[in-house]
Amino acid sequence: MDPIGKKLLEIAKDNLGYTEKGDGYTKFGDWWTDTMDADHNPYFKTAPWCDMFLAWAAEQAGVQDQAGQFAATVDHAEWFRKQDAWGKEPVPGAMVFFDWNGSDDIDQIDHVGLVEKVDGKTLHTIEANAEGYKLMRKTRDIDTVVGFGYPGKVKVEVKQEKYVPKHAAPAPRVETLTGSSAGSRTGEATPAGEATPAGELPSQEVLLTGVLAFVLCGTVALAAGRAAAAKAPTSSPVRVRKRGKHHRVPEPVRLPVDVTPADLDAADAGTTVMPALSLAAAHEAEDREFWGRIAHLQEDDELAFWNSLHAEAALSRSGGEEHGTQAPPPNEYASTPRFR
Repeated sequence: MDPIGKKLLEIAKDNLGYTEKGDGYTKFGDWWTDTMDADHNPYFKTAPWCDMFLAWAAEQAGVQDQAGQFAATVDHAEWFRKQDAWGKEPVPGAMVFFDWNGSDDIDQIDHVGLVEKVDGKTLHTIEANAEGYKLMRKTRDIDTVVGFGYPGKVKVEVKQEKYVPKHAAPAPRVETLTGSSAGSRTGEATPAGEATPAGELPSQEVLLTGVLAFVLCGTVALAAGRAAAAKAPTSSPVRVRKRGKHHRVPEPVRLPVDVTPADLDAADAGTTVMPALSLAAAHEAEDREFWGRIAHLQEDDELAFWNSLHAEAALSRSGGEEHGTQAPPPNEYASTPRFR
């Protein structure tokens, strides 16, 4: 029994009895179109599906590299031959390729199936698209066989993952770097009168030296950082002009539906006398506002002054009437410079 073919037989047995639709559609051809065909050609959805079923079964069993995935039986057989997994011996689990004319020519292959059992020159198979429409068991004469493909003989390159250490080696101890003796590590003092060997420093001196070096480097780095920060501009040298409402494009004024430009021109022509009337009305309104604002000053000297001026004006008007002169309009003083 071919070990890879055995897995394919298990998938095939689970799908026995599957029948294509009336127009030739199968789920295996649909899967091939969506998953395997780069162009997603809908032709495969209703195409002969004997080899596409084996490709689908290989996908389900996870043995694509050993079984191959093809839609054309000739290409599939050629692939087994190039993999040195092609032969004439019937083996359960092998893929069997048929030529109904009984030739041994790979280019003449018409059909493919799985060998389930071998009985002399009789093969018991499971074939997709058997009798042109169904996944079913069949009994075949070995005389129509062109050859067999053995998935278990296909050599698959094993991909080795690159080794990555889980952690780095521990940092060396100070004693290892300084070469201190065991006596220095255990706290034993150097005998009096003996100089410390060249190249050796006690652990405490090494530690103190490292601390001082760290402090010195940190101080220098801090000073450099402050100097750089002092030179940095506090505000951006680039002025960004914000866009406000005045940048918006004004929308044109829309006239009401029942008003035309001609109506506006006619209205302007009929109001040419309005400026003069408006000026006189404005003077009168201004005077009224003025006298209304000083009404509370009736007891003040300032009000007395204005009352005297008003009396003089009234007297001059009455004198003009006595002499036959037409008196000026009551609000004429409103346009007189001394009252403006």
